[in-house]
Amino acid sequence: MSDVVLPLSLQTNRRLDKWLRFQPDRTVRLAVGKVEIGQGVLIALSQIAAEELDVALDRIDILAGDTAEAPDEGSTSSSLSITVSGASVRLASAELRARVLGRLAQRLNCAPAELSVEDGVFLQNGNPTGHDYWSFSSAEDFAADITGTVAPKKPSSYRVVGKPVPRRDLLPKVTGAAFIHDIVRPDLLHARVVRQPSRSAVLTALDTAAIEKAAGAPIRFVRLANFVAIVGADETAVQRAAVAAPAHATWTGVPTLTPAMGEAGYFRGQPSDDRHIGDPVAPASGEVVSQTYSRPYVAHAALAPSCGLAEFRNGRLEVWSHTQGVYPLRNSVADILGLPREQVIVHHAHGAGCYGHNGADDAALDAAIIAQQIPGQCIRVQWRREEEFGFEPVSTAHMTKVSAVLDANRKPVDWTVEVWAGSHVQRPVFGGNMLAHEALPNPAPPPKANDPTEANGGGGTRNGIPLYDFPAKRVIHHLALETVVRTSSLRGLGALPNVYAIECFMDELAERAGVDPVAYRLSLLSDQRARRLIEDVAARCQWSKRGPAGTGRGLGLAWAQYKNRAAYACVAVELDVDYEVKLRRVWCAADAGLVINPDGARNQLDGGIIHAASMTLKEKVQIDGAGITSLDWDSYPIMRFSEVPEIDTVIMHNPDMPTLGMGEATFGPTAAAIGNAVAHALGVRIRDMPLTRERIAQALVR
Repeated sequence: MSDVVLPLSLQTNRRLDKWLRFQPDRTVRLAVGKVEIGQGVLIALSQIAAEELDVALDRIDILAGDTAEAPDEGSTSSSLSITVSGASVRLASAELRARVLGRLAQRLNCAPAELSVEDGVFLQNGNPTGHDYWSFSSAEDFAADITGTVAPKKPSSYRVVGKPVPRRDLLPKVTGAAFIHDIVRPDLLHARVVRQPSRSAVLTALDTAAIEKAAGAPIRFVRLANFVAIVGADETAVQRAAVAAPAHATWTGVPTLTPAMGEAGYFRGQPSDDRHIGDPVAPASGEVVSQTYSRPYVAHAALAPSCGLAEFRNGRLEVWSHTQGVYPLRNSVADILGLPREQVIVHHAHGAGCYGHNGADDAALDAAIIAQQIPGQCIRVQWRREEEFGFEPVSTAHMTKVSAVLDANRKPVDWTVEVWAGSHVQRPVFGGNMLAHEALPNPAPPPKANDPTEANGGGGTRNGIPLYDFPAKRVIHHLALETVVRTSSLRGLGALPNVYAIECFMDELAERAGVDPVAYRLSLLSDQRARRLIEDVAARCQWSKRGPAGTGRGLGLAWAQYKNRAAYACVAVELDVDYEVKLRRVWCAADAGLVINPDGARNQLDGGIIHAASMTLKEKVQIDGAGITSLDWDSYPIMRFSEVPEIDTVIMHNPDMPTLGMGEATFGPTAAAIGNAVAHALGVRIRDMPLTRERIAQALVR
């Protein structure tokens, strides 16, 4: 074995036969642990395999997210699908191709260089050999560990990678038969759960007769301590019962929350785990400037509520879920229900779109608990809209204070980012945080506050240290030990609020120095890839013609490299501000190195822009009384199609550089560009998101 460092997915899944198989119908079965959640990853991974194996793309039959068949690649998160899984597929495919051709060269007594492959058919000096993958490969070709020592193709020879290819999952999704909500299994029963208002709540009374009357058709109850489910063959009756049930349930031990607890400023003074990352603090030797920015709790706001199916037959539990991590979900469900992990199988099914940890895993656990109590039937749990908003893990409120010590030219010589936030990641893989588990007879202890390490990109600290050429810079992280509602992953983790703070502060420093914001940035930035993006966007948005501040028309710009190691993105936003913010146009430039599918990549960048704009302008979880009170689209508005601006996105051609994850690259820069554009339009800075009509009015009267 050489000193080759394999991608993480190959380190934990070394066998070739876990990844690839030649099937009798002359297709190639590619199995991956990453799943499709709207990012187009499966077609990109298929392109990589087709390229390295030299087969037509339509021969790749991809299986994704299945604990019975696919490799364990953890969760589909953190913009790692192409950088890690893609690298793994590339090495595995290249090694399998070399292995088979090596055996063929021995058979034909020729040099491997004489052999080539055309759509799976083997040629010798361009002439048919009578062999192909399906006739010549054998079990021994797959029954070996991947070494990673076979060099993949050079990008200059690519015929499939780097080309725009339509996604296969779109047509079924458009025609309405591709989602987990559409799955129909034999012996199907529908179920809804009567939710425990909070972890400490105890159910003291339940008027089942009144709930049965509201159902209007036969239903049954499954109760385990504080977990109560309503089950029946008629989904409409079950739904009616679920709507009526809260009024007929009595709980004790429910805490009382206040709106102030939902603000990021609430974390100041609360118990926290404090960390210092970066350069030590030095005595200030110049002008000290600081500002504080915040984002409230925000929801995933998936367009359809979470859904899960489960069957418990002959001691084996089978689960269907739109989870982002089939193996972490399998492990959690097995451990909670006291089952051997090998007796639990989780299949991924397409959901309605979610970048982060929403209620998918919880709905699957709901179904699994009920299925164990009603064996021999398939249990389908679909959350109601009120459940989705009220009980999914939300993204923590987050406050960032930025401080700079300025030299005589009002450029930073010392830079500090101080963060207050709750846990940005509480996925099952990190231990607990499964909603129904809290209601069972032996509930899990409260999950401990944790965040990803800096080696994994950080959570609250993500993008906290800017890539500008400041002599000294650091992050001070105050990780709150408790949050008033459940929190977990949402697209970008702490990157959006941190980039918002850093890039808005850069505009404020430029104004203080009397320097154009783009010129100010470039004067402090030596990273050539970043400079290229900023200059491109500034040219396309005609930055040099930007008008004066305070006219109601604003143009703002911001950039970042996601996690300081993934894709670069620069975004400029033109908007108008009257009573509300109206986006007019967005320009974007991104550099992700080798791009597998440019069409899919552009969709990711544009989707991130729209998502970030919605969050920056509109989104806020409302907290009061027993918990979350923003339970519908009126109280939790998101951006409408009619509000989406024209987007002009350019992807830099950089095929000789390693592929960088880009699913979250535009998230932070978009938020900050909007913040800067609003400040330019108003002549007044708004530092707390969302930038609503109320906040605009408050800013103008200060």
